[in-house]
Amino acid sequence: MMLRFRLNGQDVEVETAPDRRAVDLLRDMGAPYPDMKDVKEGCGTGECGACSVLVDGAHKLSCLMLAAQLEGREVTTPAGLGNEAAPHAIQQALAEHGAVQCGFCTPGMSIAAAALLAENPDPTRADIRTAISGNLCRCTGYVMIVDAVEEAARKMRGDSGPLHDAGPLRDVARASRKKPVATRKKGGTP
Repeated sequence: MMLRFRLNGQDVEVETAPDRRAVDLLRDMGAPYPDMKDVKEGCGTGECGACSVLVDGAHKLSCLMLAAQLEGREVTTPAGLGNEAAPHAIQQALAEHGAVQCGFCTPGMSIAAAALLAENPDPTRADIRTAISGNLCRCTGYVMIVDAVEEAARKMRGDSGPLHDAGPLRDVARASRKKPVATRKKGGTP
């Protein structure tokens, strides 16, 4: 089947099997189009969010989509949100807040957050948690990611005020980063 869609603002025409998964097509498009290696495959079953893309502006899991479902659609991968010279506000905020640790979940998180911010420019921390809940992260504990999304929303709105009160989770996370862990010396007290 000849498949035609827009990928990160570029018209794409590619021959593919209609039952091929969208994640596989995007990750291995071949010349003359770049492979979209920023679309990760983690679980392959829609559980981790690593393969997140925007399809006509909606957050979708590409491992659960067939290539044929991209026909005539506008597809945005994390690379289509922004680049190193001109990053999207969420990409910049994730980096600034240290929310990119191993980096595997970052592309999917950025897509989920961008979809949220396009729909809701002033999300609560609960809104942010709900929006990213389908994206698994094994490194950050999510606090820094929520902080980053909140910061990106604030910057996109042009709000220069302080971040919303994050409550006890942020306080615990910050305290744990600042206080050294007491160690017990052999045969004595800490």
